[in-house]
Amino acid sequence: MTSREGFGQSKVFACTLGVVAALAVSLLASHGAAAEESFSGPTFRKGMWRFTRTLELVSPSNVRQKLLEREMTRCVDPTQAMKATFSSPSIGNCHSSRPEKISNRYVFSNRCDYMGPVSTVITVLSDEAYTEVNEVHGQAPRMDRVVARRISDCHEDRAQLGQPATAPSEVSHDVEQETAEGEPL
Repeated sequence: MTSREGFGQSKVFACTLGVVAALAVSLLASHGAAAEESFSGPTFRKGMWRFTRTLELVSPSNVRQKLLEREMTRCVDPTQAMKATFSSPSIGNCHSSRPEKISNRYVFSNRCDYMGPVSTVITVLSDEAYTEVNEVHGQAPRMDRVVARRISDCHEDRAQLGQPATAPSEVSHDVEQETAEGEPL
């Protein structure tokens, strides 16, 4: 093969790769837009929110061992996180179920998450407070609970939405081991 033929083939490959990339971006953008429009979950007020996360191991006799308790205060829009939770895609053999709304609760009997298949219950107390409980069943059953409350408006001059206002107020209480270190709230 001459260098001219090799150049032609690589040019065709690059063009094909560009078309595939553009198609993938287009599909992802349209899926994101469809998720935005079809979102039927709870909405919350933007602002400074305090999140308290507790991670527990659950034994077969329903005895719980607390692994981690962490508190964080951040300037956020929790509705955006809910949109991601409600658009949880199927991952491998894990197929997410549609949420069922019961009074002020949203129940997912099976949701595919970074933890694996989980059952999730989101209880909306108001547009300024909610709880989310994720239960993982299987070889290492565990419960991940987040209690979230809006505490004030953000100070936009000091922080952009989604970033800590000054410095995040984070308190971690380790009981045995911190297995979830580095996981987002």
